[in-house]
Amino acid sequence: MNAVSEARVEGERSLLLGIGISAVGIGMYVPFSLVFFHHVTGLSFTLVGLVLTVTGVAGLVFMPLAGTAVDRPPDSVRGDPQGAKKVNLVLYGIRAVGFALYPFAGSLPAFAAVALVTALADRSFGVVQQSLIGEVAQGSARDRLQASTRALQNAGMGAGALLVSGVLGLWGTGGFTYTAWANALAFALAGLLVSRVRPVRAAATGSDRPAPAGYRTVLRDRPFLGLTAANFLTALGYAALSVLFPLYLSTWLAAPDSLTGAAFTVNTALCAGVGVLIAGRVRRSGARRTRSAALGALLFAAAFVGQIVLGTLRPGQTVTLVALLAIVVVYTLGELVHSPSGGALSVSAAPEAVRGRYLATYQLSYSLATALAPALFTALLSVDGRLPWAVLTVAALGAALALLRLERHLPAEAVHAEPQAAVPRTLAPAAA
Repeated sequence: MNAVSEARVEGERSLLLGIGISAVGIGMYVPFSLVFFHHVTGLSFTLVGLVLTVTGVAGLVFMPLAGTAVDRPPDSVRGDPQGAKKVNLVLYGIRAVGFALYPFAGSLPAFAAVALVTALADRSFGVVQQSLIGEVAQGSARDRLQASTRALQNAGMGAGALLVSGVLGLWGTGGFTYTAWANALAFALAGLLVSRVRPVRAAATGSDRPAPAGYRTVLRDRPFLGLTAANFLTALGYAALSVLFPLYLSTWLAAPDSLTGAAFTVNTALCAGVGVLIAGRVRRSGARRTRSAALGALLFAAAFVGQIVLGTLRPGQTVTLVALLAIVVVYTLGELVHSPSGGALSVSAAPEAVRGRYLATYQLSYSLATALAPALFTALLSVDGRLPWAVLTVAALGAALALLRLERHLPAEAVHAEPQAAVPRTLAPAAA
């Protein structure tokens, strides 16, 4: 492999360790969010749910601003080109302070204020982290970091969920306060570790400095908007495991709820255990990112077709268990093939000068799919249990087709993990 594309990122171990530690913190509260904040703040479940919903929506609105912050030109930050790294550290700091304050936010206004600031940081973090990967890595190193990040996030969240279960077993619900402070410590430590990474790009100077560009540049980039639309279709499939799968099991298949836990365990174990190996195999095969991402979408479609067949036959409990676990394995393989390639594709397709804005736009496809999934899936499920899986199959196939058609329109450095001879992209000036 090319020496440049395979070179290790300076501070890579610190970056990955920080991601893993912060994932442990996330795993300590995400699976129990309503219960977590109810016990930490003393507020009712209704108020906690309302505040989390409102602040979560507000966080989506903030994402484009985070992209703009990442793209601040060097002269506006005293010559330092490390935009994504700086914003990343700020967000880690906000999350650390937010969780440290939660146990003291017993009133509704105090909780709402802390939750709002923390939600702004949480929602924007994915955009900034993706931008950071683009800032510190090039070529196939981006694919490797994408795969390692996803594996560590799955492993960390699983470990966090187990850890909080042990804490609650020892100290009861009062243990939620300790986990809030543990989260604060985890985010602070993660930020300290990430501060050690170094970008590989050089600061533009003189005539080499790119022209200022804003969101109008993104909106004029039809191939990237097509890539974002394709990702929205795939993102609906990502939402299926957590939103549709449990409802489908309990209503249409009349299967025990324990199968949901088993499915999540298989998914998490595979992501954490073999995710990096599968991504490495895909990367070493030399497959174009568009084609490996399309293959992941096709595996999603195969898993969804399996759900349709299972929902039509509705066999006995033993056969259902075996079939569901096999379907989850296929689904997870699709996730492991698609995620690193799709992530690296979006990062590499974004021009460096406006990478934050591009990735903020791209990440909205995930957020929109996550927001629409509950209403869409429940409405379709009320008609026929197989209907949402049929819609997801069409969406996944559409995403695969779109990725293949976009291949010739996207920059060569985005499609190929290895450097290709290509003319660099240029940006037309546009207002921010």
